[in-house]
Amino acid sequence: MRMEVSDQKNTGIFAEKIASLHQEIQNRRPLVQCITNAVTVNDCANILLAAGASPTMAHHPLEVEEITEGAAALVCNLGAIADFEALYPNITVNLNLYTDYGKIYNDVITNISTNTTPNVCITYPDHIATYLTGQNTVVPLDDLFADEKYGLGGTQLAYDGPTREEVIPQFLNECSIDGHYYAVPYMRSTEACYVNKTYVENLGYTLPDVLTWDFIWEVSEAATAQNADGTYVVNGQNVLIPFIYKSTDNMMIQMLKQKNAGYSTADGSIELFNDTTTDLLYGIAGHVKSGAFSTFKISGYPANFLNAGQCIFAIDSTAGATWMGTDAPLSDISEDSLVQFETAVRMIPQFDPEHPEMISQGPSVCVFNKSDSQEVLASWLFAQYLLTNDVQIAYSETEGYVPVTSKAQSSAEYQDYLSKSGADNGTHYAVKIEASKLLLDNVDSTFVTPVFNGSASLRDASGQLIENVVKSTRRKETVDDTYMQKLYSDVESLYRLGQGSDAPFGKKELGAMPRASVILLSTLAVTWVLILLYVGREYLKNRKK
Repeated sequence: MRMEVSDQKNTGIFAEKIASLHQEIQNRRPLVQCITNAVTVNDCANILLAAGASPTMAHHPLEVEEITEGAAALVCNLGAIADFEALYPNITVNLNLYTDYGKIYNDVITNISTNTTPNVCITYPDHIATYLTGQNTVVPLDDLFADEKYGLGGTQLAYDGPTREEVIPQFLNECSIDGHYYAVPYMRSTEACYVNKTYVENLGYTLPDVLTWDFIWEVSEAATAQNADGTYVVNGQNVLIPFIYKSTDNMMIQMLKQKNAGYSTADGSIELFNDTTTDLLYGIAGHVKSGAFSTFKISGYPANFLNAGQCIFAIDSTAGATWMGTDAPLSDISEDSLVQFETAVRMIPQFDPEHPEMISQGPSVCVFNKSDSQEVLASWLFAQYLLTNDVQIAYSETEGYVPVTSKAQSSAEYQDYLSKSGADNGTHYAVKIEASKLLLDNVDSTFVTPVFNGSASLRDASGQLIENVVKSTRRKETVDDTYMQKLYSDVESLYRLGQGSDAPFGKKELGAMPRASVILLSTLAVTWVLILLYVGREYLKNRKK
C-alpha cells in the first residue's frame, strides 16, 4: 500500500517536472544543434519542433563552431557512419544533410558544372539520369556488383553484405539506366490508403479488402451530405474533404498503369497526353466540383485532415504511416483536435482489383566518378554498407520503409519487429507496421516508371495536370476540350517535354513536306548559292584590279 502511494506521489512529481520543462522549452524555444545521420534527420527535426524547440542540422566543419556557440543543446547520432568508419579506419565519411531530395538534386547539378560532386549521393534514379548527362559523372556499377573481393557479397568485405541475388529485383530494376546499373536501392516504400473505417461504416458501407476507384468515389460523394446548419452529417463539423491525395504525380502514373494506358516508353518517348488521361482528368474535375476530392498542394497535409476527422481516405506513402491515425506517434495538430476512429490500411484504389498495380518508390545510392580509383572503391564500400542488415532494419523500424534485401526481410530481427504490431504506439505502431506489410505482401504487384534524362520532368508534369484541373474547378472555371488542349500545351511547354506521336486532340505527325514547300525551299537554296558565287567573283575581280 505504501508503495502504491509512494509511486503515485513520485509519478505526480515527475509529471510536474516534465510539464514545467515543456513549458520552459516553449517559452525559450532553444536552438538545438543536431549532428545526426540521414536516417533520423527528419525525426529529430520533427520531434524538436513538436516540443517547441528550433532544430538546426548544420554540421560542416566551417560552420559547426559558430552554430554550436549559439545552441542550447546538442543531439549527436552518427549511426551507420560511425560504424562504417570503425570497420574502415582509413576511410572518413563527411555527411551533408538536406531537408528534401529536390535540394540534393539542385546542389549536385551545380556541383557537376564545377567538378565538385560528392562521392556518394542518396537520390532518385530519375535524378541520376540527369546527372549522367555530364561526362563520365556517375560510376556504372555492373563490374563492381560482380567483383569477387569487393562486389555484392564479396569475400574481402569487412561487413556481412547481401549478394546480388538478395537485393529485391523489383527494387533494383529502377536503378538500371540504358542497360547499366548506376545505383543500388537504399530504401523502398509504396503508397497506401489510410482509411477512417469508422466513418465508412457510419455511412452504411463495408470496407473491402481491396479498394476500387468506384468505391472510393461513391463513399466520398456520399460523405458530402450536409445538415441544415451546413455541418457535414458524417462528422458534425464544418470541414470535410472526404478524399485527399498527397502525390498527384503518383496518382496519375498509377491510374494510367492500371488502365494500361500510355505514360512513357523505355527510351523516353512521351505518351502522357492521351485520351485516357483526358477522361481521368474530367472524372477528377467532377469530384472536385462536388467537394469530394482535393490534393495536398491545394488543401494541406492529408494526415492532419484524417486525424481531425475531416477526411475519410488519405493517400500517402507507406513511409508516412507514423503520422496517420488517432494514436499516431507524430502529429502536426493539437491533441484537442484529434478525433477517435478506427484506422485501416489498404492498397491504393484499383480499376481491376484482380490485377493490382502499385508504384515502387524511394531513393537510391549512386557513386560519382573521381580520378583516384581508390576513392571510388571507398565510395562503393560505403554505398554497399547501407545494404547491410544493421542499416536496413534500423531504418525500417524507425521510418516505416521496408528493407531492400531479402536477407534483411527474412532475418529473425525484422520478423520479430513485424510480429509485435500494436505492442506500442512508437516503434511498433500498428498502422506503421501494417503499411510495411502492405508493400511486403505485394512486391510482385509493384512497378517502376522508365528512367531517362527528362523522366523527372515528366513525373512532375503528370502531377501538374491534376493540380491545375483541381485549381481550375475550385475557381469555377470551365473544364472542357478547349481547356484540356491549352492545359496540355502549357504543361508540355513548362516542363519542356517532347511531342509524341500520341499527342491529344488530333495532334499528329506532320509527315512528308508538301511538294510546293520543297520546290520553294530548293529555289531559295539555289538563289543563295548563285548570290554567293556572284559575290565571290566580284571580290576576285576587285583584287586583280
